[in-house]
Parts: sequence; C-alpha cells; structure tokens
Amino acid sequence: MKNIAFILLTFCILACSNSKKQDVMMIELNNNWEFSQADKKEWLSATVPGCVHTDLLANKRIEDPFYRLNELNQQWIDKTDWIYRTKFMVENDLLQKQNIELKFNGLDTHADVYVNDSLVLKTDNMFREWSVPVKKFLKEGENNLTVYFHSAIKYGVNKYDSLNYEIPLTNNDLSEIGGLGNKRVSIFSRKAGYHFGWDWGPRFVTSVIWRPVFLKAWENASIIYVRHEQLKADSSKAEIKTHVTAEAVAGDYELVIEANSKQISKRKTTLENGLNQISADFTIEDPELWWPNGYGKQNLYNVKVILKKEGKIIDTKENRIGIRTVEVIEKPDDKGIALYFKVNGVPMFMKGANYIPQDNFVNRVDKQRYEHIIESARMANMNMLRVWGGGIYEDDLFYDLCDEKGILIWQDFMFACSMYPGDKPFLQTIETEAADNIRRLRNHPSIALWCGNNEILSGWTQWGWQQQTEKNTEKKWPT
Repeated sequence: MKNIAFILLTFCILACSNSKKQDVMMIELNNNWEFSQADKKEWLSATVPGCVHTDLLANKRIEDPFYRLNELNQQWIDKTDWIYRTKFMVENDLLQKQNIELKFNGLDTHADVYVNDSLVLKTDNMFREWSVPVKKFLKEGENNLTVYFHSAIKYGVNKYDSLNYEIPLTNNDLSEIGGLGNKRVSIFSRKAGYHFGWDWGPRFVTSVIWRPVFLKAWENASIIYVRHEQLKADSSKAEIKTHVTAEAVAGDYELVIEANSKQISKRKTTLENGLNQISADFTIEDPELWWPNGYGKQNLYNVKVILKKEGKIIDTKENRIGIRTVEVIEKPDDKGIALYFKVNGVPMFMKGANYIPQDNFVNRVDKQRYEHIIESARMANMNMLRVWGGGIYEDDLFYDLCDEKGILIWQDFMFACSMYPGDKPFLQTIETEAADNIRRLRNHPSIALWCGNNEILSGWTQWGWQQQTEKNTEKKWPT
C-alpha cells in the first residue's frame, strides 16, 4: 500500500510539473517491478532497466556468473521464458489526453506486452525502440503492465530446424557451451551477438527490459524526431537547417529554435492531422568549431526546438551539436588505397581502439564506468573509438561523453562474423532498427562514420563461406 501511495504521489508531482511547462507528459514506469519463471509464478523483486541474470543474482537464486564454472551451470536461464510485471497509477487528468503511448527504449528480445491483460505489443528486436497507443487499455486508478519474454534460444532452435540449409557463421556462437551441439542460432534473433559467447567472453543469453519504459501523453502535438543538418560549417559561419518530425492535431503552430538559450529562429506553421515535416533555417556567425581530442576544443551548442500553440509550449526537444565537418578520404597510393579522415578540412592521424560492451550485463555499466573509460581514452591521447558490431548501439551517455572529450566514433551496425537471414520480416525489422538508431545518434558531433558490419565480407571471400553456400545449395553465387 505504501508503494502504491508513493507511486501516486510521484505521478501527481510529475503531472503537475509537466502540465505547467508543456502539453506533453512523460511518466516513467521503471519502479516496483517483479519477475518470475513463466512456469513457476514465484515472484521476486526486479530492477528495470535490468537483466534476468542480475535479478537472479540479486535474489540469491544463482551464484556469481563469472566465478569458476558457473557459466556452464547457468545455461538453463536462456532456455526459460520469463515474466516481468508492475503496477502503476493513472489519474483522470492523464486519461483526458487525446494520445497516450507506452514506450520502451529497449526490450531484449522476443516479448509480449500486456496492459491490464490485453496484448498491446509483440517485439522481436533488442536494438529497436517500441511505441504503442494504449489509451483505450488504461483505466483510472491501478493498472497492470506485464512483459512476457520468450526464450531466444528456443526461438532460434525452431528457426534453425525449419531450414533445409545452413547459414554460414563463425564459431563465436558458443553453442556447445549452451548445450545445443552445432546449432548456432544467434543470427535468428536481433540481439547482441556477444550474448551467445565470443572468443573474448562467456555465453550469457539474456532476457531483459534493458532500457527505460514510460508513458507519453499529449493533447495537441508531439515532437518525434529532430535533425540538425549543417549546410555550411567553418569558422566564419555555420548555416544549419533543422528538420522536425511532429505528430499533431491539425492547427496553427509556431516553431522556435534557441541556441545556448538565445532565440535564433521563429516561424509559424500549419500542421495537419498525423505526421508532419517542418524545417527552419538558422545561422551562427563566427562559430566556435568542434575538434577531436588533441586538435582543439570540443565546443558545443545547446540547441532547443520548441513547438508552441497559441503562445503555450506544447513540446520541446534539446540536442547538443558541434559545428564541424567530417570527411572520409580514400585515394590510391603506392601501396593500394589510403583511407583517412579530415575534420574541418584538417587531415587527422586517428589514434584509438575497438570498443566492446563493458559488461556482459550492460545494466551494470553506470555513469561512473562510462566516464572512466572515455576519460581514459582521452588521457591516452586517443581520438577515435570503433563501436564493434557484435555488441550494442551504446547508451546516449556514451556518445555525450565522446562529444565532450573529443572522441570520434566509427559506429558499426550490429552485425558480426555471420551471414544473416534475408526473409522479409527480418529485413523489415533491420530497416526500422537502423532508422531508430540513426535518428537517435545523428546529431552527435562525435559520430564520424557508419559501418555496415564486422568481418562479414571477410568471411564470404576469405573464410570459405561462399564455397560452403555453393555446396549446400548447389547453386553458384556471384563473387
């Protein structure tokens, strides 16, 4: 009862504070979760964002996964379905909003989401953000939110057994440790490849609400995406076109842009029902440029996009941007083809490292650990990190710190050392995954390059995958 009262008090404070500032309300749903094996219904306290392995460890149901041979003893976890659930309070003020969405920033991976026992969402991709309208499923007072996680291993085995051919991949998928023999099933689920083991780490295939979950309620309009396109960027002038995607109820609105708390653009616009694209141009005279570590200062501008209706703030989005240009230069030389980067027209000598997830259980990587590793890279005179394709698209904090420390990012998409299915549903979820992450990260000045994958072309051309595929399918493939 105390927990319910606390949730209600918190909800009222958040609702009141948000309603005074803007039309859009954001209500976090990260507290008071519990979990259970699906077939036991023995409920234990859970942490969200979190991980089933760390929740089991916190409840003393397993020993430290990294101690001695505990990796082998805990392979049962990934073959089990898990249920997470919580209760939350909703007041009538929220229900009066025209639009209420349930948003998950990360679900790992095959999940069914229920609101008050109604199925509202099915997910299949760890790397995506998920959003679903839930107004009609909510009620005033106490509401139930349940997430049923299906075993990624059982899902993968079913997919593997349904094929009459093998998809080439390396033995980094430690299927033998997982008790699957030679059935390497990591490629069938859009989740981090290293969960299935790698040559540098153990095999712990997780199920998890691994990023925040919240309700988003709005009446008139909601800003969905913002892109700041730098048309010109040098020390004399920065010309920027801001692209805004907003969902709206038809009407007249005003778009305002501020840089470092100073208004630099304002325009009126008429929006239609549904999704709208709005753009506005602004100029920064004599801008302070953003430079990589060792080449200059990491100057950043706080750019705030404000959507108004009849003088009232409806919604806002804020990004930090750096005024800079990045070029990838490829040109023949006497040894082949040279590849290097230019930043603000200056050739860079790139010094850096390959970055993998800092922990098998990424919920344990807190702000202090992120700060330590990025500051360590800066102090070692690095100016670039490559985010490896067998891991995850990193947390926003990681990229914020790289912006501040002058660490450029070579960003892989999450594909590594494997061929992948090519069926339509798989390709569709990959397309959405790519769009989600590009939209989330594109305004960071540290993002220098998007790379398709890790070592897949090498596998096809140098590791015998092409020959293996030709043999299995009795079909000649083009080189």
